[in-house]
Amino acid sequence: MISEERIILMTRMASYEDNEGKKNIAIGNYFRSDYLSLQVLKAVLCGTIVYFMLVGAYILYHFEELMSDIYEMDLMGTGKKLLTIYLISVGIYALISYVVCAWKYHNARKNLKHYYNNLRKLNALYKTR
Repeated sequence: MISEERIILMTRMASYEDNEGKKNIAIGNYFRSDYLSLQVLKAVLCGTIVYFMLVGAYILYHFEELMSDIYEMDLMGTGKKLLTIYLISVGIYALISYVVCAWKYHNARKNLKHYYNNLRKLNALYKTR
């Protein structure tokens, strides 16, 4: 006999698996520290690439001006300023990435816990048959 409760539960679980379940299962396969460190490392790498692209674009745009003032510039001061801006911007980006990814990990684990509880319920419904 077909149980309406089992069909509703299986439909809900299949919908979860097709939509956000794929992402949550991929996130849930990691330990929390491994997932967060990987995501922060990717954020730092991307932030570094973007920073150097922006600095390169600025240099290309103002190339003539920079070349005419190169001998009057404080190169050490400019280098320290660029390094400080780099460290602050990438640090803030890494911190934001850490917070967002920790929140995503927490929600994924919570949703997976509900999914596994539904699996246990479904298994119990089949056993009581």
